[in-house]
Amino acid sequence: MDCCDNKKNEEKKKGKKTFWSGVAYGLIPHIGCIAFIIASILGVTILMQFFKPMLMNRYIFHYLILISIGFATLSSFLYLRKHKSLSTEGIKKNKRYLIIMYGSTIGINLILFILVFPFMANLTGAAINDPSGFSSMTISVDIPCPGHAPLISNELLTINGVGGSEYSFPNDFEVYYDAGLTSESEILSLDVFEEYPASVLGSNIIGNVVNEPSANAGSCSGGCGGTGSCGGGCGSPTCDYNK
Repeated sequence: MDCCDNKKNEEKKKGKKTFWSGVAYGLIPHIGCIAFIIASILGVTILMQFFKPMLMNRYIFHYLILISIGFATLSSFLYLRKHKSLSTEGIKKNKRYLIIMYGSTIGINLILFILVFPFMANLTGAAINDPSGFSSMTISVDIPCPGHAPLISNELLTINGVGGSEYSFPNDFEVYYDAGLTSESEILSLDVFEEYPASVLGSNIIGNVVNEPSANAGSCSGGCGGTGSCGGGCGSPTCDYNK
């Protein structure tokens, strides 16, 4: 009986050790992304700029997932070799170990993408307590996974007049801004949207709107007859105020 109890205790310890190893293999590849998020929340600009190029890579999270699975595979290979179980029978015998290893590795990746990164994106973008007095627009951003959401939230805050944003899975952002300080076109001109294109799904403008240069600005002044004569000669205006 004591022998059986000892064996069960050893199996439990081995299972816990395997689980935490899988968690570590799932987390380690994402340390850079997690560091960027923490730096953006704390306002550590130097650290943010260091990790930003990594997040500007569209396929970075595909690589990181492969790396985490690679760690789990290497660890499993070494474990099986140590126990002389590099065979079909050996794999069957250590099935529980492999299920725990790969299950915890894949599980931690899913938790990061489904829960942690979306939460961090909203934590990063939550710069205002009451968005009711702000204009807003909903944009859909072509990010391949939620891991890029904190980058978008952080970049939006770099524009003077943007009060914050709210991320919705999988790739929508509600952006709150002061229409007297910035505009939709300025927000959409951010460099990050060159790599991850954004499209406007809807908008709600409140208050005064920031003045933007018109395509015809400066073309309707001067000429024979003073201001309003559209810049042409007498009787030959070059533009139409009714357009």
